[in-house]
Amino acid sequence: MGAGLFAAAEFAMPDLVHNVPQLSMPHLRMWHVNGVAIGWLSMGYVGAMFHMIPTLCKTRLWSERLGNFSMWAWNLVMVGAFCTLLNGNTEGREYAELGAILDVLVALDLILILYNVYRTILNRRVQKLYVSLWYFLGSLFWFPLVYLIGQRTFVALPGLNDAIVGWFYGHNILGMWFTTVGVGMMYYLLPRLTQAPLYSHGLSMLGFWGIALFYAPTGTHHILQSPVPEWLKAIAVISSIFLLVPVLTVLTNFFMTMKGKWGMVVTDLPLRFAVTSACFYLVTCVQGPFQATRWVNWYLHFSQWVVGHAHLALLGTFSFILTSAFYYSLPRLTGRDWYSQGLIRAHYWLKFLGFLLMMTSLTIAGLVQAAGWAFGVPIDQWSLQIRPYWFLRELSGIMIVLGQLIFAYNAYKSFYTSEPAVVLVKPAPGKTQEVKA
Repeated sequence: MGAGLFAAAEFAMPDLVHNVPQLSMPHLRMWHVNGVAIGWLSMGYVGAMFHMIPTLCKTRLWSERLGNFSMWAWNLVMVGAFCTLLNGNTEGREYAELGAILDVLVALDLILILYNVYRTILNRRVQKLYVSLWYFLGSLFWFPLVYLIGQRTFVALPGLNDAIVGWFYGHNILGMWFTTVGVGMMYYLLPRLTQAPLYSHGLSMLGFWGIALFYAPTGTHHILQSPVPEWLKAIAVISSIFLLVPVLTVLTNFFMTMKGKWGMVVTDLPLRFAVTSACFYLVTCVQGPFQATRWVNWYLHFSQWVVGHAHLALLGTFSFILTSAFYYSLPRLTGRDWYSQGLIRAHYWLKFLGFLLMMTSLTIAGLVQAAGWAFGVPIDQWSLQIRPYWFLRELSGIMIVLGQLIFAYNAYKSFYTSEPAVVLVKPAPGKTQEVKA
């Protein structure tokens, strides 16, 4: 996120850095994208699953040693990514810039994580699989396949075929990894945070199979302006619109589970992060099919609007639900309360308001830019008009990074200085008592 802030500063102040190629915007962007997608979200997702899956299965993780090995291997990948991407060593696909050795490490690590999770579920002490387990299992089945298909290390094709495969991967890392794990985490967290049963198991299964059916072919809507086969474009656009079906079933389930519980958002901070994530998910999944249609895509695609949409998914939706999982899970894993509730509130508002400022500035800049392209305005004219919005994006980045620093500080202090956590137990109906964790 710091790399993203630095890159945003270079948009607002083009002369900020001279003759340091590692700090040029293209190099920073590659590290920023992979650091967020592979380092922050993916590693956080695996950590959350290692907590949630044994809890739902009422058993231990099959191998703690293998889990720790996976963690160190993943961190080794990120060290290699930092060294290679900032020096411009890339395979040149969106979300798939890592080199051959790092790709192999990621693929092997995913297989180890999949094996560990599947063995855990096979050893479960409950018969019925809760909906979150469906989403986690589906994600760990789909994503290694998507990763292997989408990397030049394993599949290299010429010309437009490479673009088609690249965007099959680029969109399905969102749809069959970030979305499915994030929705599974939401199904885990909302009932536990509200102490209310899930509204409908049937709707949850409809949403799962809807995503499985419609998401895979959507990637080509990123390259509608290229000479790829028309039938493939049609399938991508139609599938993108049909995604409204599983999205609306998922969100109906979320919001109906919250029925009568909305007031808890004021005091329960992990729930506040989770509900904010659900609201951003609604906006993301309405905006996505809308901008996948041909004429809207033609108008908006080559503008800052799309950058705002990407941040709406990765930062607005998935980072918020992952942060909710951290705030919920860490006291239960460490036996210690969070050091400061005030710092959690500060983190929320900096991240929330910073994101809103970023989304608003990028959306307006995108509309100005799209109008400039459409009406043939010289680029040196409309580019001057969007400079203030790039400055606002830099301010939003400062707020978001400051929020993450507060989060890191709060986590550190919680591990080493906070008091043992107080949890609620119910020894008998109608009676509640507090005990030390």
